[in-house]
Parts: sequence; C-alpha cells; structure tokens
Amino acid sequence: MGLKRVDYDRTQHAGYARGRRLLPVSRRSWLRAFREHAGDRRIATVLDVGSGTGRFTPALADEFGAEVIGVEPSAKMREVAHVESSHPLVSYMEGDAAHLPLDDKSADLALMFLVWHHVPDRPAAARELARVLAPGARLLMATTLADRIKDLLLYRYFPRTRDIDAEVFPTLDETVALFADAGFAHTGLTEVHHRSADSLVEYAGRQRMRALSVYEHLSDEEYRDGLAALEADAAAETAPHPVESECDLLVFTRS
Repeated sequence: MGLKRVDYDRTQHAGYARGRRLLPVSRRSWLRAFREHAGDRRIATVLDVGSGTGRFTPALADEFGAEVIGVEPSAKMREVAHVESSHPLVSYMEGDAAHLPLDDKSADLALMFLVWHHVPDRPAAARELARVLAPGARLLMATTLADRIKDLLLYRYFPRTRDIDAEVFPTLDETVALFADAGFAHTGLTEVHHRSADSLVEYAGRQRMRALSVYEHLSDEEYRDGLAALEADAAAETAPHPVESECDLLVFTRS
C-alpha cells in the first residue's frame, strides 16, 4: 500500500486534544494498568515517548509522584501540551523514539501510547529505549498488533481502516523479537478496557474532528461516506450506548 507518514505539524495537532481526550473512566483504567505493570523499583523519572498534546503526561506525574519527561517530535503538538497539559513535575522536550534527550540509564519507566506504528526506524528506537532505561526498568507499550486486531466500531463505518491497521502495525512476535535484540525481556501482555465515548452521538462528534491518524490514509470520499453513516446512526440513538474496546498493553523489562 505504501502509506505516507502522518505529519502532525500539518494536520493532526489542531483537533487532537479534543478529539482524543481521555474519558475519566478510561484514564483510571490505563493508570491502574500502568501502576500494576510498572514493576517494584522506585520510580523517580518517567519517560512519555510520543507524548503528543500530553494526554497522559500530567496523569503519570500524579500517579507516580515522579518527574515526567514528555518527548514529542511535533512542535505544534508540544505547543498544545505546554498550554493544555502543564504540570509542575512535567517537562516537554523535542525528540523522537530513536533520539531521546535523556542520559544513559536515567529513566525508571517509559510509556509509548499508540506511538509505535509512527516510528520509522524501530530497531534504532528499541536500542535508544534500552540506552535511557535503567536496568530492571519497564517499558509499557499500548499498541495495536496486526495479529490481534480488535473488532472496533471504527471498522464498521470506515472499513478500509482495518486493512490500514493490519499493514501499519507489526505482529506480537515481530515486536517481541525486535525488543529482545535490543536487550529487553517480554514480561507481560494484558488487555485494558477503554471507553472512547459515552454515546454514539459523542463518538460521531469526535470523528468529525478527524483526530485519528488513520484518517490521513483515507480518501475524502471514504471519510465523508463513513461519517455520514455514523451520524445517521447517532441521530437514531434513543439511549446512550458507550463505545468501548479492549486494547493491548505490552510490557518489556530492560535486562
């Protein structure tokens, strides 16, 4: 298919914070999972790789009582984060997964939340994460896996997005092997229950913001047709029906 890279400075930054805003129930679910799989070591520094507009960055600071460094390559996403997701223990820095502005062995926990598919040089990124994480530190990676694709509501209205996800995301075995080569042990895989909207009406409103990167790979006609069908169903909704799914969380430990 030869999909192009998504330029967040050109498109996604504008509606991302609102379109991808975490519901409180989902934030609690994810933070509970992060805490459960963070390991037993004392956590003084957390690295949020691909922090975007800071969806999780301040919450990580509150959850772990630690300094959190959000690393994000998009200048405009960082601008939004500085305004909308500021926190006394949080700093946002320019960088990407293969070029992290941290010292060797300086981080006690790292999070990559729906970031891995955007990384162009994954082996280099795995090595870089191994460099900045202290021995025994955990890497938590929330990601879709090509061989574990869920039955998302998104696919019903925008059916080609499923094929795009199958191409964009690696398999579980590919991901585990790559991190093993970089010095990580695969120490967990769990599913986290995620609610993306409290109703179909709210879900349609979020999709109007076009804040999912997969939409960048659809034609305008595909997007318009899918949104029209979704909005028709949302208009017919008589009682709020939450939009929910199970999401994979991979856990790696720096050997």
